[in-house]
Amino acid sequence: MEEEEGEGGGGGGGGGSHAISEVSVSESEQSPQQLVAKCIAPVNKNFLRPPPPLRPSSSANDVVSDPPSPSQSQPPPPPLINNKKSKRQLKRERLQGQKSPQNLCPVIGKTGDVNSCPYKDKCRFSHDIEAFKAQKPVDLEGECPFFKSDGYCPYGLVCRFSSTHGGGMPPSDNQNDPRKGSEVNGLSKDVQKLLWKNKMSFPKADAKLKSLGLRVISKSKRNDLENSDGGNTGSNKNNHSNDIGSHEDTSDSGPKLEGDTKDYTADENVECDALCPQKRRKTAENEGVSVTEEIVESCVNAEPEAETDAITTETGVSVAEEIIERSCIKAETEAEIDNVTTETGVCVTEESVERSDIKEEGDTIAPETDLSLKLHPHEKKLIDFKDKLYLAPLTTVGNLPFRRVCKVLGADVTCGEMAMCTNLLQGQASEWALLRRHQSEDLFGVQICGAYPDTVARAVELIEQECTIDFIDINMGCPIDIVVNKGAGSALLTKPMRMKSIVEVASGTVDKPITVKVRTAYFEGKNRIDSLIGDIGTWGASAVTIHGRSRQQRYSKLADWDYIYNCVKKAPNTLQVVGNGDVFSFEDWNKHRTEGPELASCMIARGALIKPWLFTEIKEQRHWDISSGERLNILKDFVHFGLEHWGSDTKGVETTRRFLLEWLSYTCRYIPVGLLDVVPQRINWRPPCYYGRDELETLMASDSAADWVRISEMLLGKVPEGFTFAPKHKSNAYDRAENG
Repeated sequence: MEEEEGEGGGGGGGGGSHAISEVSVSESEQSPQQLVAKCIAPVNKNFLRPPPPLRPSSSANDVVSDPPSPSQSQPPPPPLINNKKSKRQLKRERLQGQKSPQNLCPVIGKTGDVNSCPYKDKCRFSHDIEAFKAQKPVDLEGECPFFKSDGYCPYGLVCRFSSTHGGGMPPSDNQNDPRKGSEVNGLSKDVQKLLWKNKMSFPKADAKLKSLGLRVISKSKRNDLENSDGGNTGSNKNNHSNDIGSHEDTSDSGPKLEGDTKDYTADENVECDALCPQKRRKTAENEGVSVTEEIVESCVNAEPEAETDAITTETGVSVAEEIIERSCIKAETEAEIDNVTTETGVCVTEESVERSDIKEEGDTIAPETDLSLKLHPHEKKLIDFKDKLYLAPLTTVGNLPFRRVCKVLGADVTCGEMAMCTNLLQGQASEWALLRRHQSEDLFGVQICGAYPDTVARAVELIEQECTIDFIDINMGCPIDIVVNKGAGSALLTKPMRMKSIVEVASGTVDKPITVKVRTAYFEGKNRIDSLIGDIGTWGASAVTIHGRSRQQRYSKLADWDYIYNCVKKAPNTLQVVGNGDVFSFEDWNKHRTEGPELASCMIARGALIKPWLFTEIKEQRHWDISSGERLNILKDFVHFGLEHWGSDTKGVETTRRFLLEWLSYTCRYIPVGLLDVVPQRINWRPPCYYGRDELETLMASDSAADWVRISEMLLGKVPEGFTFAPKHKSNAYDRAENG
């Protein structure tokens, strides 16, 4: 999901309370041209209003107050109390919460029959229907989205629209969830269990990694290697991160090994397909001896010590490692089985024996794929992006209900939110939810992010096996620190050989088209994509999307489209290039398509967040002066789609509300066409304080989270007691959005 677009509006992005506070009434006396030069939206003077007064903070009051005299003794601060609860206390509270009337048993809630729960008294949830009804919030206005279309609701009593069910018969056990017919790409329980137990096999990925000369050492092999040197280092075990999913090497110069580089077959001691040496703890015995040297000695015992020095390339693979790989295939060591070869002539090691032993016990290992039968990248079915309206993958806000809204308004190509490869390979349900696809998304892709070839290869193989998609996009432009610090996202821009390995192994593993999303560079002023654009197509990518900003720049300046045009001219004819950055009107679209005729299309990101009807404007070639009522209807469609996707129970309603509020934190930047002296609005304009043409339009223009909550209450009822909201994106155009 063009995560960087969804991640923050940035300095040039939009108008928040800080930006509004800078706009004074005196600016009403300036000409529209003067305001535009200052990146201030030229709103008609008749609609301007003075900015609201700033609320005094507690820190300011502290400064104004008189300091206490030395004679006044202040009471000592209270002693610190350790409020940290033990795991046993937390578990007890969790179990008690499950037994509360709020958490009615899902089976009973669905059927309305207390005796329908198969667990009876052993059930973790409450079976008290009357107590649940007594504390249940008031039903929402409107009709149940499920009952209206399907004649029954899978949530039964817990549905927030249960009063509209009309006393219909509860669904039988064999009736399916209505969402299963309209949404695909769910993770099956059987596959999830295999991923949890690390018993999933990846024959295509492993074969391709081996053919490219990329090998890894599994976690158990690495631990055995560390233990043989006098103990565990322990450092690698503690560096596992679910956010990025990698094992971070303690060596800065060497490659890092991701947590899912472990072989996901039934054998955990199997040697995988990319050699990534790990730094060991230094002891008196092994100080100065590298893991690479030890492997050389154990494999061939013949290479001179000088050849095993750490001479690394940009891929992080040393010359010594390449010697190892060539030597290990030819050498017959005592640790390997003597003279046992396959039909291809590759030496069969302990891995084959252990796999065969496990196979005899009942586990099925998929055979390796014959690479000679693989399609050449140019023989794959390609996606034609020519002149198609491409909705960018957007973190948090680019969810399935939002994409459905954009499809209704004219989007042609949609892409799911960015998913981390390691989290997918670990079977995390929350990560797999990002890959879900609605039946209305006729041209749909998923975006993944990983730092190493083996992780990406296994992820794309698993996605192709379990999901219905049209293409897979690899993110190499994400600027978020937690991603970059693990070597993924835009950090790959500094390692072109790593980029090459990832694209080659991904395109060689699956038959689906592989696309890549990049930024101009990592550092500002050091553009380098133009030097790589000619090679990306030969690596196997079908298309590349170039965001016209560097990672260091983030959103502090407008996108550099001249550089994008320059890159397009250097791209081969077989590689489609999509431009991205600041498309906010049909005039922007026409300009980029005219000045860069070689461009396949333009990706739309923040422009769709602020005004999703941008797709309609481009197709109809007009500036849509949309009314507040029409905008409210779009929000109603989002709520309807959200309830269908997340559920119509209390949890689903509040989840829908959260994502609606995240979206409203962007839509408030839109300025109606009828209020502007200069059309169209630019994405870097800061809106002043203004009145709308009606109360609803004024409310929608507010940058206060309290007003966003009021809009959500118009659609989803009152918020729960103690509800607060602050947007996730860290835009520097916004202060802390608090309720009140």
